[in-house]
Amino acid sequence: MANFVFTYRTAPDPVRTPESAAAWMSWFDGLGSHVADIGQPGLETGAVGNCGPDTRLGGYSLITAADLDEALRLAKDCPSVARDGGVEVAELGEVPPRASS
Repeated sequence: MANFVFTYRTAPDPVRTPESAAAWMSWFDGLGSHVADIGQPGLETGAVGNCGPDTRLGGYSLITAADLDEALRLAKDCPSVARDGGVEVAELGEVPPRASS
């Protein structure tokens, strides 16, 4: 299994409600053993460079999946997608060791 980071893109001023929290927890429950680290929500945010004008970073999770196609299938029912946001999905790689000097 490969490791993926899901970064959640939300509306600029998301409204957090008990219903939205329940939707997130239900979605995570449905992912089951694919959730390696449920992650954390983003609170105050800022950006450098081109990060998209219509969304902000809402948080992240670490997910395991067989490949990128499976990771994208897991992401498609994310509550952020239903609220005009999105999920950026990236496979994580190993950082090569530093060369000795």
